[in-house]
Amino acid sequence: MISLALVSGLCMGGMYGLLALGFHITFAVSNTVNFAHGTSLMLGAVLCYIFSAAWGWPIALAIVAALVLCGLWGMLIERTAVRPFVRAGSNAWLMATIAVGIILEHTVMFTFGKEPRSLVLPVSGEAFSVGGLAVSPLQIAILVVAIGVASGLHAFSTHTKYGKALLSVVQNPQAASLMGVDVPRAVMYCYAASTVLAGIAGILIAPLFSVSAEMGTLFGVKAFAVGILGGLSSARGVVLAGFIFGIVEALITSMLGSAYTNILAFGLVIFALAVRPHGLLGKAGVKKV
Repeated sequence: MISLALVSGLCMGGMYGLLALGFHITFAVSNTVNFAHGTSLMLGAVLCYIFSAAWGWPIALAIVAALVLCGLWGMLIERTAVRPFVRAGSNAWLMATIAVGIILEHTVMFTFGKEPRSLVLPVSGEAFSVGGLAVSPLQIAILVVAIGVASGLHAFSTHTKYGKALLSVVQNPQAASLMGVDVPRAVMYCYAASTVLAGIAGILIAPLFSVSAEMGTLFGVKAFAVGILGGLSSARGVVLAGFIFGIVEALITSMLGSAYTNILAFGLVIFALAVRPHGLLGKAGVKKV
């Protein structure tokens, strides 16, 4: 029972980490986050279902089209719900992104419908035995994608000139602009990348859950908790926290039942942050005086 819970927890943890990476990207570059992130997960799953199941497109084309539209959605969020308020020196982008998420969720609910649908992917095949444990190709795919994306982001931000330039935006936008970085465009592209990651998470998780307009809300909240727990400034930290959160969730569900899962899991998040206020691998911000 515990072994099965660990496998399931790693799978869910990879999804949480992948979704939390979206929060990391925008925070690391612009010091803002998109609180409509959970609905971006839902958008990716819904679009992929419409293109593949409803319209009959090949699954590869459906996935690419869904992710492209997710990226455009991220750009629209940054341009309309974040940038105007940041330029005005206001934190109203917090409420604006929440409002955008609610608008999208209800728009999909009215057009797509309330009834859950099932999405089948090529990696949705039957489980096979590894060391006596049943592991599905989808679980392996989620783990590989989450770890690969986190490693790629870390390498990009620490070992490439453009990655270091992007990180300089949040530290000093004026200096970054003088060095040739198009700051507004860089932030907009980061929002696009963030929503693409959310779309990938939504598509990967769709075969395990039902595709519906409301599927992303709780996932978004949990992913943000994971991001805070891991340290929003660290790509490796948010993925590590995702795995920990997923495993803890699975163990609680397995041993005590699903009624206690969210109560105890979020209680442990609060305790962990009391011990490590800046997250597992996060660092305290430097304040200039």
